[in-house]
Amino acid sequence: MTASRFGWIDIAVLLAYLAGSTAFGLWVGRRQKTATTYFVADRDIPWWAVMFSVVASETSALTFISIPGLSYAGDLGFLQVCAGYILGRIVVAAVLLPRYFEGNLVTAYTLLETRFGGATRRFTAIVFLVTRALADSVRVFATAIPVALIIGPVMPREYLMPTAILVLGLLTVLYTYKGGMRAVVWTELLQAGIYLLGGGAALVLLGRFTAGGWSGILAASGAAGKLRAVNFTFTWSDPHTVWAGLLGGSFLAMASHGADQLIVQRLLSARSLRDAQRAIVGSGIVVFAQFTLFLTVGLGLWSAYAGRTFASTDEVFPTFILEQMPHGLLGLVVAAVVAATMSTHSGAINSLAATTTHDIYLPLTGRGADDPETFRAGKRFALLWGVVLTVGALLFPEGRTPVVVIALSIASFTYGALLGGFFLGIFVPRARQRDAILGMSVGLTAMALVVFARLIGTAIPPLAPVLHPFEFVAWPWYVLIGSTVTVSTGILSSFLMQPPLNKSRA
Repeated sequence: MTASRFGWIDIAVLLAYLAGSTAFGLWVGRRQKTATTYFVADRDIPWWAVMFSVVASETSALTFISIPGLSYAGDLGFLQVCAGYILGRIVVAAVLLPRYFEGNLVTAYTLLETRFGGATRRFTAIVFLVTRALADSVRVFATAIPVALIIGPVMPREYLMPTAILVLGLLTVLYTYKGGMRAVVWTELLQAGIYLLGGGAALVLLGRFTAGGWSGILAASGAAGKLRAVNFTFTWSDPHTVWAGLLGGSFLAMASHGADQLIVQRLLSARSLRDAQRAIVGSGIVVFAQFTLFLTVGLGLWSAYAGRTFASTDEVFPTFILEQMPHGLLGLVVAAVVAATMSTHSGAINSLAATTTHDIYLPLTGRGADDPETFRAGKRFALLWGVVLTVGALLFPEGRTPVVVIALSIASFTYGALLGGFFLGIFVPRARQRDAILGMSVGLTAMALVVFARLIGTAIPPLAPVLHPFEFVAWPWYVLIGSTVTVSTGILSSFLMQPPLNKSRA
């Protein structure tokens, strides 16, 4: 594998994409005048655009690169998690979205203030701000790695990663700052089209590259047991079982699409509750098809490389891209990697700015959402968070893969506490603010111990025997466990403490 294969045609394709997507975002997001326009696009985005925006926002470059490696090393079992994603979205559409639209809200955490009080809203908003900022800084860093590899011959090595990060970060900041949510949604449609086209191109190329074409690939995969998509074995350590997929995957989707401002903000940009419901359920079906595509690419790679061993399964697809993609198409697929990250990055900037503005700034200043100064403050926060995410990516040291893995796990354990807080508000009438905050705090602490059990046990040896069983809990179970701990703690607190003072809120 050599970075020198990236030729001038590929550079032209990549630069054309970067320039075109930035210009398109600036154009569609022109004429921003109010905070409502800036953060939820005047609630005037058609449902199908919201649907593909949701898909693009949850598809990072890590997804594009990593998912083929799952079927390369294993089988199609990840589709069980994708099926759980659909079930979780249905619950969000039926339970949470009606409450969001009843309140005409801009952020997910305003609902918690209505139910519990301002302190709960601020607590959940801060949890979201910290974890989303860290996770998306890492995504920019991780995507810059293949980009830096490609531009390697162009400049000295010490400048590679900073240059790649700055290009990805600053171009995304530019159109997101100027165009708000409208620019985010419509550029994400373009970006989703690019990376799906890249995946489809890889599928076609693998069929031509491999003897026997796709009929031969599927026959060999079937004989090797790699077409298995359903596993009824119950174990806490395997993420690819029916139980982990349907239960764990559904709870993960409920949290990510019902309690995470990154996704909720897009749904609130739809024209009506019904449109938002169509968008979120439809996105689950599209995501299932998308992961089927990338997992199938992994089967083709397994056949093309005859099961060759790689240092990491994440290297399989990038190796094929750099070794086998023809010029022009190579540039397009690299643009697809960039597109996947820019879509998530732009949405993160806007959602972070919306949460900062509506959940922190407005309560502190007493301004109204329609105040012109609120709009100006929102743009300043967008610029600030864009810079923070870019600088955060620059601060990650090259080669520290464990740090990347840890950072990407943070959302998994915070999601459970956030979803548990919403469940307390909806299903436990006697719970009040103290119960919700205590429940979420205990949920966060418990999941930190589960997710980082190995690291904590190594750092504090006396705790190692106690934490050892948690080292084998698979990631799909994180949200379910975190939600259960949060709700159980909140219910217990509500019975041990005095009854709610304001029963009308129950």
